[in-house]
Amino acid sequence: MENFFKKTKTFFVLSTLLVLGIFVGFGELIYLKNYGKELVLGVQRDNSINLMIGSDSSGGKEIDVTQNISSDDARPLIIRKYLEKYKSPLVPYSDLIFQLSQDYGFEYYWIVAIAQQESNLCKKIPEGSHNCWGYGIHKRGTLSFDSYELSLKSYAEYLKREYFDKGLNTPELIMSKYCPSSNGSWAKGVWQFINEMEEGRF
Repeated sequence: MENFFKKTKTFFVLSTLLVLGIFVGFGELIYLKNYGKELVLGVQRDNSINLMIGSDSSGGKEIDVTQNISSDDARPLIIRKYLEKYKSPLVPYSDLIFQLSQDYGFEYYWIVAIAQQESNLCKKIPEGSHNCWGYGIHKRGTLSFDSYELSLKSYAEYLKREYFDKGLNTPELIMSKYCPSSNGSWAKGVWQFINEMEEGRF
């Protein structure tokens, strides 16, 4: 009889553990399904980010365009969406802009932010110049290029050589050489466009 009770007790304990294991496992599945992608400082646990970019082109009203994308892809997408928002002729070159910034070792937003400050993203430039940054434009003539691709490659190298390599790596420091006569508005504008891109406010 005692042996019977021992077997019954063992069976009961094992059955209880099995049932508890099933409930715990089921609970874990529900948790992972609902919370496994919770945001941590803007980055999800699955190494993707939520990017909200967009506006209603008809009236300037912001819309919620949320895309789940790999963090490695965020910067080229930000460039493209920003250029599309302002209907820039540089849209087809968004990948090139990102690649040049990588090749020359500076942040992805510089080429775009300065183009926005100087020429409304290439919409106000000397005719046929493809020069969106106002560099090499003075009383003696205008630096012109046969295409946006050539101008982008030239400008990226110029930024690296004449500014970043010399420690001029903020809008204020760049302004001191780029347009020293500015009262500060140039740097303020560049900061505004950098922040728009970094924060997705466009």
